[in-house]
Amino acid sequence: MPSEAAPSCRRRVAANAGRREAKEAWAGVPPGILKPLTSQGFTAASASMITLAAKAARPCASQELTTYGFTAPFGKGADAPLVHVSGDFLLIGARKEERILPGSVVRDALKEKVDEIEAEQMRKVYKKERDQIKDEIIQAFLPRAFIRKSGTFAAIDAERGLILVNSASPKKAEDLLSTLREAIGSLPVRPLTVKIAPSATLTDWVKTQKAADDFFVLDECELRDTHEDGGVVRCKRQDLTSDEIQQHMEAGKQVTQLSLAWQDKLSFVLDDKLIIKRLRFEELLQDQAEQDGGDDALAQQDASFLLMMMTFREFLPALFEAFGGEEVPQGI
Repeated sequence: MPSEAAPSCRRRVAANAGRREAKEAWAGVPPGILKPLTSQGFTAASASMITLAAKAARPCASQELTTYGFTAPFGKGADAPLVHVSGDFLLIGARKEERILPGSVVRDALKEKVDEIEAEQMRKVYKKERDQIKDEIIQAFLPRAFIRKSGTFAAIDAERGLILVNSASPKKAEDLLSTLREAIGSLPVRPLTVKIAPSATLTDWVKTQKAADDFFVLDECELRDTHEDGGVVRCKRQDLTSDEIQQHMEAGKQVTQLSLAWQDKLSFVLDDKLIIKRLRFEELLQDQAEQDGGDDALAQQDASFLLMMMTFREFLPALFEAFGGEEVPQGI
């Protein structure tokens, strides 16, 4: 049950979340979207020996569509380590480069070339030849195509067997994990699941206006009809105790996304797949990280990362417990 401090916590967290100058949860890492996975047989001793040089990131060559590899999470240059180790925790980063070749550009060039051949040679261009011409066009255009870069990061708590990937996309998470698996030889992982369906718990929290201990419901939610083609209601900066919200749930809608605060340390949005979005640390933790890191930029990044992971060691077990605890598959 929430304590009497919940209303003031709610106001303070909402205010902090709206500040433009608020720092992101991950120091030097894109906004925190975490997907918890459990990892078996991944000890701190073996983790600290990881070498990712064989799978280091590199630029796209002129005829390559995409490249993927590991990059230094902190620092720049050839000497920057690809694995950042801080206490019992590790941080790795991966970068994807891909050449952007719009389909419309290829189609227009292909049509122009086919029309030219058919007009000059008075014959039909069939599929096999059309595909060959298309490949030639792509190869000719690739060196001039724009390159898009994107990054994904993973924080590893080897002692607890958790890998936190800052992406809500299963494909992006698997790209990083499969590349890590190739680099170290073996890495059995599975998505972390809980015993009680998150949507059922989130719905109950909004319906009863009572969250688990140390959790506080804020002012944003998504309600979705349980039917396949059912409607969706998204609420922001709303009083979730209002009759309107209650009526939606009485009509059968389930809460599939909810903004929450935990203690006086974190605010975030949780969805029905147990994915944490828009994670923010409160100013008290940010100030502590700045104090611990001193004036050196890399030392401050390390202090922020260590403090973040130590906070997760408290927060994640509490979160899982709020949903009935971790569901461990049989045979594991």
